[in-house]
Amino acid sequence: MFEILERQDMADGTVVLNEISAPLIAEKAEPGQFVILKANETGERIPLTMADTDPNKGTITIIYQIVGKSTALFKSLQVGERFQDVIGPLGEPTHIEKLGTVVCVGGGTGVAVLHPITRGMKEIGNHVIAIIGARNKDLLILEDKMKAASNELHVCTDDGSYGHHGFVTDVLKDVLEEEDVKLVVAIGPVPMMKFVCSVTEKYKVKTFVSLNPIMVDGTGMCGCCRVSVGGKTRFACIDGPEFDGHEVDFDELMQRLQAYKEQESVAYEKFLHE
Repeated sequence: MFEILERQDMADGTVVLNEISAPLIAEKAEPGQFVILKANETGERIPLTMADTDPNKGTITIIYQIVGKSTALFKSLQVGERFQDVIGPLGEPTHIEKLGTVVCVGGGTGVAVLHPITRGMKEIGNHVIAIIGARNKDLLILEDKMKAASNELHVCTDDGSYGHHGFVTDVLKDVLEEEDVKLVVAIGPVPMMKFVCSVTEKYKVKTFVSLNPIMVDGTGMCGCCRVSVGGKTRFACIDGPEFDGHEVDFDELMQRLQAYKEQESVAYEKFLHE
């Protein structure tokens, strides 16, 4: 159980794809849900939203960026090796329904989370416009899969090395001006989601975001993943991970995400030297 069947380095080696044997999870998982993984007995519990599932093969796919000790440990695992624990599916699945024109906006590794949602929105009959972005061409992921999962695909890079020179919000503004958009789904770095919501709020277009606060148990017991949504405290693990982006307190979320940066940096450096 939880054997790595496929492993792929992506985005200039800073992002890794793992296809993992997890038949019970693959059978139940829906777009938008996540799993919690642990590499070994002393490893940290890491929540990751699934990028894909294959119930026939009994596999789930995760895509993660190396940002600290635990994800570096994940990267060291090779095909044939196993994660000690994979728990899920957790969280509420994305509500997918036929609405009309839907825009799916992804940044960085958020594109991995966005992929099954985009595909689901298209399969149910929506006209799906996807906008994906990264800092440069080398950091883009899943372009071909997103092209297949949507009706239209726009690619952006901050430095102009590929596609539109600029941010995903630039293209989003143009789309909102030209199309009768019924829903926007935005997943990526917190600042990106914040700015997307600022744009869509002006056009009065409902917008969902997927949040990634610090999380421990993933079942609503610890309270670590609390976020403020509409002035109320919600738990990303059981109430989310998706919320109405126009009600999320992004500034508070960004502040909470910085809480253990120093400790994470020390642990990562120690791991690299060891």
